[in-house]
Amino acid sequence: MKILWLCNMMLPVIAQHFNIEASNKEGWLSGLADVMLSHHEENGVELSVAFPLPEGFPSRDAVFLEETLNIYDTELKCYGFREDTLNAHIYDSRLEDIMAKIVEKAQPDMVHCFGTEYPHTLAMCRRFPDRSKILITIQGLCSVYANVFEADLPDSVIVDVTFRDFLKQDSIPEQKVKYMERGENEKEALKLAGNIGGRTAWDKHYAHEFNPDAKYFEMRETLRNNFYEGQWKKENCEKHSIFLSQGDYPIKGLHYMLLAMPAILKEFPDAHVYVAGNSVVSYRTIKDKIKTPAYGKYLRSLMKENRLEDKLTILGKLDSAAMKERYLKSSLFVCPSAIENSPNSLGEAMLLGVPCVTADVGGIPSIFDKDKDGIMYAGTKCSENSFDTDIYEGEDKLERIAENLAEAVIKMWSDEDKELEYSRNAREHALRNHDRQANFEQTINVYKQIIGAGK
Repeated sequence: MKILWLCNMMLPVIAQHFNIEASNKEGWLSGLADVMLSHHEENGVELSVAFPLPEGFPSRDAVFLEETLNIYDTELKCYGFREDTLNAHIYDSRLEDIMAKIVEKAQPDMVHCFGTEYPHTLAMCRRFPDRSKILITIQGLCSVYANVFEADLPDSVIVDVTFRDFLKQDSIPEQKVKYMERGENEKEALKLAGNIGGRTAWDKHYAHEFNPDAKYFEMRETLRNNFYEGQWKKENCEKHSIFLSQGDYPIKGLHYMLLAMPAILKEFPDAHVYVAGNSVVSYRTIKDKIKTPAYGKYLRSLMKENRLEDKLTILGKLDSAAMKERYLKSSLFVCPSAIENSPNSLGEAMLLGVPCVTADVGGIPSIFDKDKDGIMYAGTKCSENSFDTDIYEGEDKLERIAENLAEAVIKMWSDEDKELEYSRNAREHALRNHDRQANFEQTINVYKQIIGAGK
């Protein structure tokens, strides 16, 4: 089987070959690639990978890179192309000729597009000659995320425009519009695909809504290798420390966490929040102040109002080893997002057995069993999204969600026996859900079904 993967980033194993820094995003893709390549003798897959070249990559060709690597004693054909991923809302029709060129060179039996968030997926779907041999696996959905992008922020924050927002034309409403524009490309791509893969009731719902004629396949994710080793132990963690995997834009819900902190601190005065990823609250230098977006300005106001300056630490970009270390040091992992499909961070935390609190949003209930794997609290819902049938509105919606989060954290830390039970259950669930061999076999089976269809 000749399979062409179309990815949103250069795989870490490829980045390592070129001696450049690898992206930490979409870590599950790295896990699947490792299993796929290391089992090449038994799976019969000849794999090619296409991806946008990282910013500043020194390609011999200004537009296109073609390279064959030897990994796990097998050939991996790589096709890198130029794409403005920072402006993913703008469709560049020139990508269509690039995708056609890649298909011509790779001569795949089918193409597997990972995600719908970038224009290259639509370009591939428009130019791949046989739509019945196109598989798109859903990651997130921009068109659905757009409706909850503001994440219950106060109107005064939504309309605020900082100097940075003005220069970049990137205020919160403008960011929402960009998501909506990406969503239109996304919907067209899904309509063109003959096959859609997913892993939650949430993505299955939208796969059918956007393309009722496509065949839907369940395809669970394999996480990064190092998360399958090691296990959280209460005696080794920092007492009452909370870890969030991201917090630099509204959807990720850091504001809910900050609003919940005063109630948490009343019960546990030593509580502390650690957040991985980019900081939008730094304010030490002139450059920091210039770069502050409206969302960062709001977070800073919450920190000042609730005296949380010493209760929040932004850790910056962490590689997989540093992420794992932070999980194991933490007393609790929290996913306060306004929307998710099946967040890798929650899966990683569960796999390590870190106690988890998560919002009940999107596809999370498909990977996290409420009151068995941990505590799930009522998050935001949106009447514009067809999956969100249980809606509650009101001016105090933001405060109520923050209260729900605070109650969940306090409940977790108030019952040590239950906390340890959650840890065991979540780990067992995640080991089944993210089983490398089972997920690899599932993927190969899907490929065989798609390639064999119509023969």
